Formats: sequence, structure tokens, C-alpha cells
Amino acid sequence: MFAYATAGDPGALPFGLDLAGLQNGALVYLALSGVVFVIIWAVGLRKR
Repeated sequence: MFAYATAGDPGALPFGLDLAGLQNGALVYLALSGVVFVIIWAVGLRKR
């Protein structure tokens, strides 16, 4: 994954978090929610 440093990047985040970890977490969340959406859509299409 690519994390680019920009002028808007925060300096220090609380609880020992870093921006790269947050970006990776967001990507994992979006991927999992997309997979769950496709599964629910496919089940609904099959029951129709």
C-alpha cells in the first residue's frame, strides 16, 4: 500500500496510531464490506 506524505498529514496521532495503519485499516474495512454486499446481493438475487 502507498502512503504519500502531504502537508495535511497529522504529526502525531493518539494511542500510538499512524497514518499508514489507518489507511490499511480503511482499505480492509472497505474490501470486507464490499464482499459482504456482494454476498447479500447474490443471496437476494437467488431467492427472487
